[in-house]
Amino acid sequence: MKNFSNYRDYSKKENLKFDSKAVHGALGCEPLTGAVSFPIYQSATFRHVELGVTTDFLYSRLSNPTRQELERTLAILEEGEYGFCFSSGQAANMAMFTWLNSGDHVLLMDDIYGGTFRIVTTIFAKYGIEYDFIDLSDIEAVKAAIKPNTKMIFIETPSNPMMKVADIAKLSEIAHENGAIAVVDNTFLTPYFQKPLTLGADVVVHSATKYLGGHNDIIAGAVVVRDEKLAEHFSVQLKSHGNGLAPMDSWLMLRGIKTLHLRMQRHNENAMKVAQWLRNHPKVTKVYYVGFSDHKDYEVTCRQTTGFGGMISFAVDSMDTVKKLLRDVDMVLFAESLGGTETLITYPTTQTHEDTPKDVKERLGITDTFLRLSVGIEDADDIINDLKQAME
Repeated sequence: MKNFSNYRDYSKKENLKFDSKAVHGALGCEPLTGAVSFPIYQSATFRHVELGVTTDFLYSRLSNPTRQELERTLAILEEGEYGFCFSSGQAANMAMFTWLNSGDHVLLMDDIYGGTFRIVTTIFAKYGIEYDFIDLSDIEAVKAAIKPNTKMIFIETPSNPMMKVADIAKLSEIAHENGAIAVVDNTFLTPYFQKPLTLGADVVVHSATKYLGGHNDIIAGAVVVRDEKLAEHFSVQLKSHGNGLAPMDSWLMLRGIKTLHLRMQRHNENAMKVAQWLRNHPKVTKVYYVGFSDHKDYEVTCRQTTGFGGMISFAVDSMDTVKKLLRDVDMVLFAESLGGTETLITYPTTQTHEDTPKDVKERLGITDTFLRLSVGIEDADDIINDLKQAME
């Protein structure tokens, strides 16, 4: 196992505020040369000093200085102890679910991202993992769904794409009372708005492709934990599966994180304006947005987050409106993914949730007239005007 001793001692920045931590990272400057931009260590292997003496770097599948700087930075931002960066969000989730053993049971949000749904139902189910998809915003339903073999509650909050909000503190308490761990997918809000580990969660996972990277130019995943046993697990996963994030992608994410706080502020401001506009449009039948004061879990959101993020889902009046909107948007881009600087509109039923059964999607509200919007950092009026011309 990688030596985790003094992991956070590399950073002397604990007293800084989030914005400063994001800019300066863990080591920040490269210690040998003072390079302000942390270098890309594009090396597969590392020279040993002598027999039994190394620089703590052996082989990039195990650890790499650029990836390590990113992992430590994310651990600091999430207020965890150990960070791990993977080749994709799906790779991070795969590593997470290998924590479970045959016969174990996991609870997940009923409208969870389609890729996570596929991992559980297609891959891990055949290894004897049991699962139930329920509304994790309903605490009583969660308590009723707990089984003697429940070993994990996998929490996606806000959920993708129905924007349900789960109470992280309460769900973590339930998990621990039953000998399970609580895992939170923090992709939508990032540690800038939400820090699940401080609320009792055991693991935070990210599709770091999204807001952490922030520029639609890398595919990446991340995990942050506090517990050394969990750290050992993820270290073995990286070492054995060989799915660690490459040095170049690690550097790009380090660069993206330097502006995370600025981007999240703008995403948040823009989304509020766009959500209000959508709510008043005659062709929009419903808007799903956690920043509305009449959202059923608004109180929970305000208690566990410091912002609402940039994600909105909405339903429109007809397939004609869907087709026209997706065809005629200009600045807004019809594309999968989310969390980048550009505003993206997505059609969940055939994109993000393609593998979710049709009857399940319809029961949840992911219908043929349902759309998801990742609000970017452009001028909010330009976003609104583009949506307006595409729908009218």
